[in-house]
Amino acid sequence: MTTQRKLTVVQVLPALDAGGVERGTLEVGKHLVEQGHRSIVISAGVRLVEQLEREGSEHVQWDIGRKSLWTLHLVPRLRRFLRENRVDILHVRSRLPGWICYLAWKGMDPKTRPRFVTTVHGPYSVNAYSAVMTRGERVIVISEMIRDYVLRNYPEVDPGKLRLIYRGVDPTAFPHGYQPAQAWLDSWYAQFPLTRGKKLITLPARITRWKGQEDFIELIAQLKTKHPDVHGLIVGEPHPRRRQFLEELKAKVHALGLDNNITFTGHRGDLREVMAISAIVLSLSREPEAFGRTTVEALRLGRPVVGYNHGGVGEQLAAILPGGAVPVGDLTTVETRINEWLHKSPEIPTTQPFTLERMLDNTLNVYLELAQD
Repeated sequence: MTTQRKLTVVQVLPALDAGGVERGTLEVGKHLVEQGHRSIVISAGVRLVEQLEREGSEHVQWDIGRKSLWTLHLVPRLRRFLRENRVDILHVRSRLPGWICYLAWKGMDPKTRPRFVTTVHGPYSVNAYSAVMTRGERVIVISEMIRDYVLRNYPEVDPGKLRLIYRGVDPTAFPHGYQPAQAWLDSWYAQFPLTRGKKLITLPARITRWKGQEDFIELIAQLKTKHPDVHGLIVGEPHPRRRQFLEELKAKVHALGLDNNITFTGHRGDLREVMAISAIVLSLSREPEAFGRTTVEALRLGRPVVGYNHGGVGEQLAAILPGGAVPVGDLTTVETRINEWLHKSPEIPTTQPFTLERMLDNTLNVYLELAQD
């Protein structure tokens, strides 16, 4: 794009807590500000608002993801907000906010309303409620898997309005060969003394039934027979209403005699450092990840990844480390690969395709393409 008009872009999602969608929202907001555009985010707020505002975006705190008829009251309010702020692009990243935004947008004058963009971040249940995420004038899909999901389940969608934009990682934030500072290491080992001097096998994932923690526990039980110096890290937290599953996992660890071999770290804001001191990082999700950001972050750091070969993780491994891809649920092959790589770690390419710069440039180009149309 040779000429760039200055845009006002509104991104909408339920909340700014932890997660790939939220981090992507912050990254796009920061990039917009750096390019001289106005960035606004509408959400219920929480954990990441301070960072968002520090990086130059504006935050409007509405509980737009609340599953209640009350939320429909936001439709006329949003319509006024879009008019008063002369918004150029309305970018929706979640289904319930998607409906509020779509209803507000549809009720505006087509000549003056913003252009409407949606991102399909996952394989939602297929129904009319989810279909709103395919109603953007441009629909961003974050992997080949998600593009296939949209075209297979919503055949009325024009393939020409889909834009494949992989998530990306900043290589300066996840430099190849990175090692944490001594102060961080001292703090880590003070908190988790059982990990000192061990070969760490790490599963970074929200604690929920499909993310593979049960497979991971069984895997560590097998590995420790040949590698007594292996220690497993389960990094992540459950949803507050799903803590029962965490207790089940801890009971399983205890029943298998692995209390000294597996550590539950809870949520960590320093996942980069945790993965950097790991021998191998795993992705064992039983359902395909739409993208699987921690996989590409680990590979950026030069840490080998073994992952189930489906979804976005399979696409990443095919492009960067094909030997890390194993059939879904095949713990025997996972164990074999880990045994091989504990003996001799594979070479991880330093140049990789999933860059933050590429993601941000492609996203901004979608906005500019619509704004200049």
